Amino acid sequence: MAGAARFVIERFRELYGASPEPRVFLAPGRVNLIGEHTDYNLGFVMPVALDLACCTATAPAGDGRFRVFSENLGESRDWPAAGIASATPARDWGDYVLGVARELVRAGFDVPPRNLLLYSTVPVGSGLSSSAAIEVSTALALLEGRPMEPLELAKLCRRAENQFVGMPCGIMDQFISVFGRDHAAVKIDCRSLEHEVVPLPEGAEFVAVNTMVKHELGSSAYRERVAECAAAVEALARRLPHVSSLRDVSTQALAGFEGAMPPVVFRRARHVTGENERVQAFVAASRSGDLERMGRLLVESHNSLRHDYQVSCEELDFLVDTAVRLEGVYGARMTGGGFGGCAVLMIRPEKTVAVTQALSEAYETGFRLIPEFYPCRPSEGAREVAADSDGSFTAAEG
Repeated sequence: MAGAARFVIERFRELYGASPEPRVFLAPGRVNLIGEHTDYNLGFVMPVALDLACCTATAPAGDGRFRVFSENLGESRDWPAAGIASATPARDWGDYVLGVARELVRAGFDVPPRNLLLYSTVPVGSGLSSSAAIEVSTALALLEGRPMEPLELAKLCRRAENQFVGMPCGIMDQFISVFGRDHAAVKIDCRSLEHEVVPLPEGAEFVAVNTMVKHELGSSAYRERVAECAAAVEALARRLPHVSSLRDVSTQALAGFEGAMPPVVFRRARHVTGENERVQAFVAASRSGDLERMGRLLVESHNSLRHDYQVSCEELDFLVDTAVRLEGVYGARMTGGGFGGCAVLMIRPEKTVAVTQALSEAYETGFRLIPEFYPCRPSEGAREVAADSDGSFTAAEG
């Protein structure tokens, strides 16, 4: 991200002037290897932070305004800094920034007038969490070095998305953007918020492939799935008082309740309980270097998301079904909320070029779209990017 940071500072100077000198903070996007739609059910997930990230440059403003410019969109938003605490959503991209600012004020932090510039290399609508990258980099930029515990930072950014943006997401995206690690995935317990760094075995690499579509159904269906999971918990708790989330039930125990809830609600619950078990199995397979087992678990996850949770789509299914028939592919599945966005492939490194080329050609023939591929290089979490004396940029401790 050094080049992106340099670009952000140059553009900031063009927009706002060279004085005062901006500071730059970045936060990565993520790809979730396994554990989909389990985070808001207080289960387990296993994402990696990517070297695709959002950079936010910031410097004080002298006119009482709080403003932000999106380099990617070529648009700006601004608000009176004194009114941040009572701000209301506009239902556009600026809510991700303003929501974080409001949560910081409510947490007792002063947010004075500022100029901000955002530039992101996380593709929007890809399912690689461009929104969390914006939120976390914005929070660091507004804190500007003031201390906040990393877990509290992730929680604050999630509150901004839940309570201001209005998306009832779990904490996974903000958590991994803060806690990402080089060369490793992070297993997160979304109930206790404890995490475990899981080194990935050699002999395989992960590649995300973007369908280049995002079906409009996605936002409403996400909320429906949250409600359906809550209905499953309610049905279970009538006979099992200790159950407060689907995290508390195994797939085996759930089977005895098939007649106690509507069929669609049962299928949603079955995905979640099975997915939690797949995360645990994936961690064990990763630690033992069992690449074939890891690949099979990815395919099982996709099939569950496709049939039980019903959040896949024709394009994602095509990519997964085609990929797993190609030589050198251990497994594949959709990743992210669904209804478009990305699939993630687990490939033998020496086969990556051939696999991506064959998959691209097949997808273009079938859908008249050219997919984009992103190597999933596990990276460090959010941090400040500092200018060295020689003018280059390096990651500073954050």
